[in-house]
Amino acid sequence: MKTIPELFTDSASRFGNNIYLYEKTGDAYIGITYAQTREAVELLAAGLMWAGLQKGDRVAILSEGRNAWIIGELAVLFAGGCSVPLSVKLDAGTELRFRLQHSGCVMAMISQQQAHKIESIRNELPDLKHLIYFDEKAGIEETDFTLSKLQEAGRQFVSQNPDAVLTRQTSVSPHDLANISYTSGTTADPKGIMLTHLNYTANVKQALTLMDIPPTHRTLAILPWDHSFAHTACLYCFMAKGASVGSVQTGRTPIETIKNVPVNIRELKPNLLMSVPALSKNFRKSVESSVQQKGRLASLLFAFALKVAYACNGSGYNRGRGLRALLLPLNTLFDALLFRKIREGFGGNLEYFIGGGALLDIELQRFFFAIGIPVCQGYGLSETAPVISSNSLSNIKMGTSGRLVDYLELKICDSNGHELPKGEAGEIVVKGDNVMKGYWNNPAATAGVLRDGWLYTGDLGYLDKDNFLVVLGRSKSLLIGNDGEKFSPEGIEEALATQTEYIAQAMLYNNQNAYTVGLIVPDMAAIRRQLKHTGTSLQSEEAIDEALGLLQHDVNAFFRHGKFHGTFPERWLPAAIGVLPEAFSEQNGFINSTLKMVRGKITSHYQPMIQTLYTPAGKQLLSSQNRHNMSRWLRG
Repeated sequence: MKTIPELFTDSASRFGNNIYLYEKTGDAYIGITYAQTREAVELLAAGLMWAGLQKGDRVAILSEGRNAWIIGELAVLFAGGCSVPLSVKLDAGTELRFRLQHSGCVMAMISQQQAHKIESIRNELPDLKHLIYFDEKAGIEETDFTLSKLQEAGRQFVSQNPDAVLTRQTSVSPHDLANISYTSGTTADPKGIMLTHLNYTANVKQALTLMDIPPTHRTLAILPWDHSFAHTACLYCFMAKGASVGSVQTGRTPIETIKNVPVNIRELKPNLLMSVPALSKNFRKSVESSVQQKGRLASLLFAFALKVAYACNGSGYNRGRGLRALLLPLNTLFDALLFRKIREGFGGNLEYFIGGGALLDIELQRFFFAIGIPVCQGYGLSETAPVISSNSLSNIKMGTSGRLVDYLELKICDSNGHELPKGEAGEIVVKGDNVMKGYWNNPAATAGVLRDGWLYTGDLGYLDKDNFLVVLGRSKSLLIGNDGEKFSPEGIEEALATQTEYIAQAMLYNNQNAYTVGLIVPDMAAIRRQLKHTGTSLQSEEAIDEALGLLQHDVNAFFRHGKFHGTFPERWLPAAIGVLPEAFSEQNGFINSTLKMVRGKITSHYQPMIQTLYTPAGKQLLSSQNRHNMSRWLRG
């Protein structure tokens, strides 16, 4: 099977009576089978063709995870179209508008909660001909449809053209685009990753070489469905094995939806879950909070049990070996007394997590291994559809990103592109049928990462002696948000340094944190001029506070109501700033000979300041740290 319609129809034929999708809209989860899903997909595909969808047309999907999401995407693919999945976190004014304009979407499928975003910018989207509402809605435009209306139109279309959908479906080739997935760009032009049908079907085949998914298994898709990791490892891998996927119950607000996650886990009782570091951290906090509520004795016992489990488990692959075997009986006892009850909070059937999105703290890996729900951490990129490697239940080595999938070539290269010997660190470079076709309408960016079929990931790593991939970090200065999304800070940093009056240099930092922080070098000539203009003595305490206020004013200019509002997505702007005591220069090694910041050295040197910026006191503009450093600038 080399196209997604082939993959799905094969599964629907083999597992027709198995439940594919679970959804909770009332008091309980209701499942629909593979056969029922196929019928819904084919009717909607016919409806899309009736509405004028041509082969190769792009259709956006903007919705929370639900049955209609995957039915909508499959229908687009059956009709020969290309889906453009969009994150519900995107704002309409800049992020959505760019993606819809750039991809040239002719239709958009939208949920009730997201509809207003596209409706508000519709007049700015000349290619967009139809909106398709997943939910019933009165008073829609004549050119728009509800899902039910389009499926009914599809039913009539099929009665008059019985072979039309099959003919279109079989015309789809492995190298046709299935998906354009946009990166989280910090400038006005994020890149559209072109993924073909073969990219996806190949990656499903590759991913399943590392772990098996029995057709009786089910998962709760807690990650956003536009997320490439959730898309392939969850929706498509489970489809290939005839297993079941449940969606999180959508709340009236995003916060309510998040609160539904632990409830839905207990209700659906999944066998495995996809996770990212931020979710893993939240799960651990929830477990530890529950233990603490049981009193001091329970907390002490739990801490001791963890200590025993850590020692027994080692690095995962060597669990219970050597002297660790002596701890197996005690660890088994603690598992029966404590850890089994914790697992019941996850529904009682959860065997493991598949971790992705970013590097996972080894301490978190040890914790979940100890309580009997290992996190099989993996590595991948949207450009590789996305799975490259992963730990598995039979091969876990904590602190690594696991073994490579089969049917994929990997090499580690130096800065000149020369392959390095095994064990040496360099750029991770891969080649396989899962590697993207390129970036949509961006040949320059494509040429920058694709060479002779090899994808240069920009990530640093090496293969250890046991053939586990160790990912060290990013060589392209990409930062990672707490939801696992990567973004490039250069655009924001350049704007802060060139478009503002009082900031000379800036470096952003975010490594799986709740917000981004900025390390700021003030433009003291401009600040002194302003203080002189206001008559403020440079030696006064007021001068310190006023100077810090000028820096914050410059940063605020990029937020709502500021003069540069809309230039960048607000979620990537610095929510806290730290004033540095010196500028970046070649003399201190913070800038190289090409005048580029040496991020690793800056991050290492200012790590204490960065950590402080993630505390309530340190986040304050007038923190003791900022006032001290600004005082040195003013009086030095």
